[in-house]
Amino acid sequence: MKYQDQTYTIERALYATKDAIIENCTFVSEIGESPLKESQNIQVNNCSFLIRYPFWHDKKLIVTNCLLDASCRAPFWYDDDVVLKDTTIKGVKAFRESRNIEIANSKIESDEFGWCLDDVKVSDVELTSSYAFFRSTNLNINNFTFTGKYSFQYVKNAVIRNAVLNTKDAFWHSENVTVIDSTIDGEYLGWYAKNLRLVNCIIKGTQPLCYAQNVILENCKMIDADLAFEYSSVDATIESEIISIKNPLTGRIKAKAIKEIIFDENRRDHDLTIEVEK
Repeated sequence: MKYQDQTYTIERALYATKDAIIENCTFVSEIGESPLKESQNIQVNNCSFLIRYPFWHDKKLIVTNCLLDASCRAPFWYDDDVVLKDTTIKGVKAFRESRNIEIANSKIESDEFGWCLDDVKVSDVELTSSYAFFRSTNLNINNFTFTGKYSFQYVKNAVIRNAVLNTKDAFWHSENVTVIDSTIDGEYLGWYAKNLRLVNCIIKGTQPLCYAQNVILENCKMIDADLAFEYSSVDATIESEIISIKNPLTGRIKAKAIKEIIFDENRRDHDLTIEVEK
């Protein structure tokens, strides 16, 4: 079945559509919603969505060259097996409680994006959001630009490459995350994280990597980084100066220079090796 060059304005216009191609269509309504809910094995190309909740409880969904505007709230929820390419999303709360998601070459402006997802691949994507990828698992991200706050909180099992993250409070309570060849610019990076590994990264901002367990930094640079590693266990090789470290717990920190090492009256028992290159 093929649906082409149509405008749909009613509630659940193509509800439970199966084995179909939907092309050059517009879905629009100020009061309606859910035009493709409970659909399966559909391809959607060059369509516009000015309607709420278009893709809920869908399976085997391919969306390409589409526009989901600001009125298109919560477009992808409770879905399995979604491919999204060459698409613009502007509605809030895109992607939630879904599995096996691939997003490529797209631009997304969506607060509370990507909550509680599993098995996600992201490449060549620009995302503006807050609380992005909250409680998501098994992420593989490459060529990614993020702008916002509170990203990757409670994320588990993620690999991020070639990213620019302009974000504060990133990776809080995360577990088993590796970030490679990336820039992270923001305050309070990685608090309470477990097994956070940063390789060839640039880290900017105050009070990074505090209250964290098993933090590994390999050949990283830290810019404007002060009061780092408070109450953390860490193995770090820093190819730059650090403004200050404060009350780290255990491990090893090697840096080009450390302006200030703080062990104050609130320090805990520690077993730490500090090396400064001459």
